[in-house]
Amino acid sequence: MEHFPKDIYTEPDPDTNTLANLGPLAPMAGIWQGSRGTDVNPKADGPETDAYIEHYELQPIDAQTNGPQLFYGLRYHTRIVQPDEVETFHDQVGYWLWEPATGNIILTLTIPRGQTVMAAGKAAPDSKTFTLKAERGSTVNGILSNPFLEHAFRTESYTITVTLNDDGTWSYEQNTVLVIPGQKHPFHHTDRNTLHKIGEATPNPTARAAAERAKQG
Repeated sequence: MEHFPKDIYTEPDPDTNTLANLGPLAPMAGIWQGSRGTDVNPKADGPETDAYIEHYELQPIDAQTNGPQLFYGLRYHTRIVQPDEVETFHDQVGYWLWEPATGNIILTLTIPRGQTVMAAGKAAPDSKTFTLKAERGSTVNGILSNPFLEHAFRTESYTITVTLNDDGTWSYEQNTVLVIPGQKHPFHHTDRNTLHKIGEATPNPTARAAAERAKQG
């Protein structure tokens, strides 16, 4: 159970350098590509397995406060295509957030099929793996879907596990549990990939401004 301070208004003085305060999210900052993704998704005649290629960009944002609460985070966009295809297979945007005071990690995601998810978990600052989960009906780590998805592919839960690998890559495994009309058992829609860095992150605006002031003396 969370314990919150009585003073819900006074804000902390955050560090201007987000990249130095991301805890376990720090190794994920930057621009990444994964060419060996695997997606298992539902079709009328049974599960279908698709390969995919992913471009995943995570850029630091300025620190965010909710009264005494303080987050450092990464704004992200991932675009996925199938091999030798141009058409977008999957598009997703959102934030990875780290709360140093509690060890909370939050992932927000929105996809242009009319669905939004907020998943939550905990980790130590030096964790090499962490798991976040969202559940249908929760008001704090929940899932919202458009009416058709709620009817035809109702999402009961979403789980993502991230592993930070020793070679500098990072991997994820996702399990989205769906209830589909006519199917006796829930369907486990899974995705996994390993991302290789192809570009460095750009410092957040206040960090860039501070660096520019330092150059000017």
